[in-house]
Amino acid sequence: MKSLTTGTPLETVSVRLRGKIQGVGYRQAAVREGHLIGVRGWVQALPEGDILAMVQGTPDQVDKMLEWMRHGPPGARVTEFESEVEYTGRRFDRFEQL
Repeated sequence: MKSLTTGTPLETVSVRLRGKIQGVGYRQAAVREGHLIGVRGWVQALPEGDILAMVQGTPDQVDKMLEWMRHGPPGARVTEFESEVEYTGRRFDRFEQL
């Protein structure tokens, strides 16, 4: 995982997904992909079947993670993808499943 120093410019984006994304290992695959890309934050499933995520990293890392999330792992079918930049001073330690 790439190290983010205190002076590294960070971007934080909240994401909400809908589609065939539960029961296909989406969250576990997102954590693996997040570790490979080097982003921080979290991903979680909601009772109604949506997935929420908070993705933090350099702009390039965030772009790569969002691009992956638009498609997800094999077997997933994302039908709706919403993302919004979050303005926060919080720095996440890792990317994890909640």
